[in-house]
Amino acid sequence: MEKISPFKTRLMQMPQAYTAVLCAMAAFCIYVCTYAFRKGFTAGTYLENQLLGIDFKVWLVIAQVGGYALSKFAGIRFIAEIKPQGRGRAILLLLFAAWLSLLGFAIIPAPYNIVCLFINGIPLGLIWGLIFTYIEGRKSAEFIGAVLCTSFIFSSGIIKTIGRFMMVHWSISEKWMPFMVGLLFVLPLIFFVYLLEQVPPPTAEDIKQRTQRLPMTAKERKAFVKYFLPGLVFNIAIYVLLTVMRDFRDNFEVEIWTDFGYKNNPGIYSQIDIPISIVVLLLMSLLMLVKKNFLAFKLAHCCIGFGFLLIGMGTWALTGDIIHNMTYMYIVTLGLYLAYVPYSIIFFERLIATFRYKSNVGFMIYLADSIGYLGSVCILLFKQFGHTTLSWGSFFVHGAGIVSMIGLTGTGLSYVYFYRKKKAGIPEAADQTIVLNYPVVQSG
Repeated sequence: MEKISPFKTRLMQMPQAYTAVLCAMAAFCIYVCTYAFRKGFTAGTYLENQLLGIDFKVWLVIAQVGGYALSKFAGIRFIAEIKPQGRGRAILLLLFAAWLSLLGFAIIPAPYNIVCLFINGIPLGLIWGLIFTYIEGRKSAEFIGAVLCTSFIFSSGIIKTIGRFMMVHWSISEKWMPFMVGLLFVLPLIFFVYLLEQVPPPTAEDIKQRTQRLPMTAKERKAFVKYFLPGLVFNIAIYVLLTVMRDFRDNFEVEIWTDFGYKNNPGIYSQIDIPISIVVLLLMSLLMLVKKNFLAFKLAHCCIGFGFLLIGMGTWALTGDIIHNMTYMYIVTLGLYLAYVPYSIIFFERLIATFRYKSNVGFMIYLADSIGYLGSVCILLFKQFGHTTLSWGSFFVHGAGIVSMIGLTGTGLSYVYFYRKKKAGIPEAADQTIVLNYPVVQSG
């Protein structure tokens, strides 16, 4: 039997609001620490090195994203089958492995240190799913998830600002900077993983409202995909587009801002990301107030569609010289995360609860993520080898326009599919469930 600490015992006796706040704070801080081990290197430009005529930073990004994508494919099974015991230890071991790979990046001469970024991406790709296993299946999942998701909006700018500050003011080289950024976050990481481990599991009331979340076998995963196949195809396609756009912006934000005329302004990254993260947090948290799962599921579609609409309108306004580059980045970044964040915290969570399907969110997120990051690698390869003469900034703007059009279409198709499936006789009562992945209505 697992030994329960006195602190965890006290938490189990407190109102659920305290548990939600603690879980949200710990999850947020852990993922900020994760970004320190993942995105520190993107603060550099690495212009002094090239390999086969390609910018060295492009090779680094492809290597890390390749490892990350490989990890996402492995995570489809790993996260779907993970049990609560040992999750905290797994988070620490994976992140320390990622940090040590950054030490290898600093010590091993270029271009051989590219492999260190590939190794770095592999453990990092499992962290989100591990953290989310603490969150899913709670009535407060939207609030906690919204806080967690603001971490990758907030962290993207903060980590780049810290990295640039280290290089400019502390004279730390581009090779050592990623490792040193990670060093700042080691002790906070240990502390917040301990806090997350103290969070009590979902209550009986949580399970009744949101459906029990269970590990899934290979057979059950295949049955789930078959049961929701058209809807999953629409949404994985949308998610791939959003992942590619978000990852491209994160990895080459320095280059995009340089093209936009903001070369020597380290604070520009957090200037955009911090207010956007607050707005997204507030909007996503409002969905926690929606008790009816199907209504929340429909609102998630609306949020995603509105995000794509903002991306399209911002791109149209910029290309028509109606708005400035800074305004464009505010609008497009807000649209990007309004469309992206619901998939991470609301869409799949309410999908399970709406259709009373006993499964887990981690499986669906990793199924979508694995294909999304593979798409990210493909876009980078196209940018470098597809004979395009567009700069990083122009490539981002043109890509955003394409993403908005395809995304709006896919969101509409998804809405129609799930609306019809819901009306086709899926159980309405709270005590009726599709047990595991066999779509048979059970009562009692």
